[in-house]
This record gives sequence, structure tokens and C-alpha cells, in this order.
Amino acid sequence: MEKQRQRFEQELEKLLTQAQIKKEEPLSRHTTFRVGGPAEYLVTPTMEQIPDVVALCKQSEVALTVIGNGSNLLVSDNGIRGVVLEVGKAASGIRLLDGEDLAVMAGTLLSEAANFAAKNGLSGMEFAAGIPGSLGGAVVMNAGAYGGEMKDILSGVRVLTKGGEIIVRPADELDLSYRHSRMMDEGDIVLEARLNLTQGSEVVIRAQMEELRKRRVEKQPLEYPSAGSTFKRPEGYFAGKLIEDAGLRGFRVGDAQVSEKHCGFVINRGAATAAQILDLMQQVQERVKAHSGVYLEPEVRLLGF
Repeated sequence: MEKQRQRFEQELEKLLTQAQIKKEEPLSRHTTFRVGGPAEYLVTPTMEQIPDVVALCKQSEVALTVIGNGSNLLVSDNGIRGVVLEVGKAASGIRLLDGEDLAVMAGTLLSEAANFAAKNGLSGMEFAAGIPGSLGGAVVMNAGAYGGEMKDILSGVRVLTKGGEIIVRPADELDLSYRHSRMMDEGDIVLEARLNLTQGSEVVIRAQMEELRKRRVEKQPLEYPSAGSTFKRPEGYFAGKLIEDAGLRGFRVGDAQVSEKHCGFVINRGAATAAQILDLMQQVQERVKAHSGVYLEPEVRLLGF
């Protein structure tokens, strides 16, 4: 096993620079919850390098986990064995296409894409400007806020399939629904997305973005590490209201807490562990179910548990 790992490391070092490979890297540095144990290998390839890294992991039978900006993740305190491939800054970039379309690489932050769109007088991304995720992750989970979702502006994606093919799929083949996509089911890696926006006034677009920013600051606990909305919205209900009605506003397990500002958010008050956050989430699920009969499904993706 040791020799296999050494061979794998040697091959990995042929594909990436030393700066692109970190061993036993704390994933708390790569998640917005600021918790999570070490990745055996954390790699940050460019877009061109991603297929080769994925192929090497498959060939070497090394477990592969793909993450983006870490804004919707809860990573175990024990960390993740194998390779954690971070689609981030090295795999980012935006191109203005024919008039109203953008080609956005998966590692690009949504805030960057929204600002680029605004600068070019393109409307449609205002809802995404304050979401602290990357484009790839947002497409995979069909992220949304304030009445907008990625499916509203997505016209197609370029993906790396589990079989190692790079293909383009139009949006109508992606099975996009509330916090769900075909990529989530099939394990495809989003490399790039094409966004179809509409012409608008930069002044009006930025005013809308500022209005949504103010609403976020007013209503969300942005001063604490979190993963955004912890639970999906049950049909016909609001998760935060169900949690509040169950008497759980401010409920704590260690430094993990149901936000007093917005009960739909679980926050890290500073020294929470992933185990405490998961314990709190499970207790919230149990107590909400007992109080209202509604099961809260996590929106946060659990890794390493």
C-alpha cells in the first residue's frame, strides 16, 4: 500500500506543481463553516489539468472528492482520505460571448461573475451576487436566492463525465429542480457554464444588487461562519419558521448554534467542531419532526462522515 501511494504521488507530481499539491491540508481553511479535518491530498489544478488528475485517481484507485468554494459543505473532523480536488481560482475565468451570453469557468466565484455581468450591462445574475459559492458548485446544486435560480440563466454546461469524456449538455438535459441537478446524481464535474443574460442598465443592475446585499446583511448572520441555509425548504413551509416554532432559536451544541438572527442558519460561533454541527442538525431535525411532523432535509453536503 505504501509503495502504491508513493507511485501515485510521483505521478501526481508529474501533472501538478508543488504549489498545487498540499498534503494533510486542514479543510477548515477551505470551507465557509471553518471546520473539517485534513485532506490527505488537496490539489488545485487548472481547467486543463482537471481531466488528467481525475484519470490518474481512477487508474490508481485513489478516492476522489471534488469541491468548489466550500460554501455548502460540512466536512468531518476526521477529514477525507484520498484526493480532494478543489475547483477554484486556478480554474476560473469569464468570457463575454455573443452579446448577452457569458462563458464562465467552474472555479469562478458567483460574486465575480455577477460583477462582470453588471459591468457589461447584463442582467439576470443579481440574485447570485451575494452567494459565497463558485459557479460549478452553484450549477450542480442549482443554487438560488431571492426568487432566482441558476436554471433561470443557464443555457448549457461543459462537463467531465465519470467515464472521462468532456461533453456539452444543454440546460434542458440537466434535470434542474430545487437544489438538484443531473450532475448531482451522476457525478459529472462541471468545467464551464454558458449563461444567457439580458441587456440592462449597469446603474439599475447595481442598485438591485445593493438592495439584495442590504437585505442579506439585515436578515442573515453574515458575521459568523456558516454554510448558508442549512436545510432545504420543505414544500409549503419555510425551514427557519419550522425551527423557530419548535423553540430552537439560539439552540446550541458547544459552539454550534441555530442563529438567533435567522433560524434557517446554523452558525459556528468560533470553536465549533463538525461533530457538534452535525449533532445540532440532527437534534433540530428530530425536534422539528416531533413538533410539526415535517422532516427537514439538509441542504448542506456532508463529506467524510
